Amino acid sequence: MSRWLTVVASLAIIGCGTASSEDETYGSGFIVVSEETWGTDHTTPYPFTVPEGEISCGFHPGFGPEVYFQPLGYSNESNIGTPLNKAAVDSLKQSNMSSNVPYSIKEGADLSDAIQAGLRVCDEQSDILSKL
Repeated sequence: MSRWLTVVASLAIIGCGTASSEDETYGSGFIVVSEETWGTDHTTPYPFTVPEGEISCGFHPGFGPEVYFQPLGYSNESNIGTPLNKAAVDSLKQSNMSSNVPYSIKEGADLSDAIQAGLRVCDEQSDILSKL
């Protein structure tokens, strides 16, 4: 649990920044996504079963950038998002943790655009941290 709290604490310290045409939806360590606007910036169909949520990024020293999805309303520190990439899955497994938000990925969904959006958030965080 301490790894997750470290990620949340580091996200709270990082200021807002911009990274793409999704500028208005970027925040401190996350991007807001919605079914309504997904097609504007992405080539794959909206992959989540809830109409809105957040894609966030965390860092694991051994696994690298971790990308998660949390439905809107489940993005506080007591919730663990749905892992979207292998680093997130491996990190949760190593910490003996699992997602505790409602399952929110459509069956057979292509997560490539969602993962790329999360990795852009990671890059944004790295850039901000390197300037501190």
